[in-house]
Amino acid sequence: MSITILIVDDDAGHRELVRRNLKRSGLINPILTLSEGQEALDFVFRRGVHANRAEAELLILLDINMPGINGVEVLRQIKEDPEKRKIPILMLTTTDDPREVARCYELGCNVYVTKPVDPGEFMEAVNRIGLFLSIVKVPEES
Repeated sequence: MSITILIVDDDAGHRELVRRNLKRSGLINPILTLSEGQEALDFVFRRGVHANRAEAELLILLDINMPGINGVEVLRQIKEDPEKRKIPILMLTTTDDPREVARCYELGCNVYVTKPVDPGEFMEAVNRIGLFLSIVKVPEES
């Protein structure tokens, strides 16, 4: 089973830029995009419209600043669940506040990446993430 990469970001432009640049980096994994924290939780926990989704090994790229349920709360809920806590979560956000970085690591994020403001640097950062993801192994979903 290949790893499904789940991009969760309320900014449609950022979602598309990340998706496109991950593909350009050579990733052949399925990539899904979601725009809200609640939808991400429903997907991970197979609730609502996602109740019958196929099993998949997941890796999540998660933004922090989203309306409603933000990325920190999504991270907390996933990492508190004994069956879902193994899912690798990379925080990919514009927030570079050291307290926020520390909080995300305390909650169990695996990697914290600050989105560069410059578009060229942003694309290069995503390309590097794509290279990293191409070699990552993740545990199977329970």
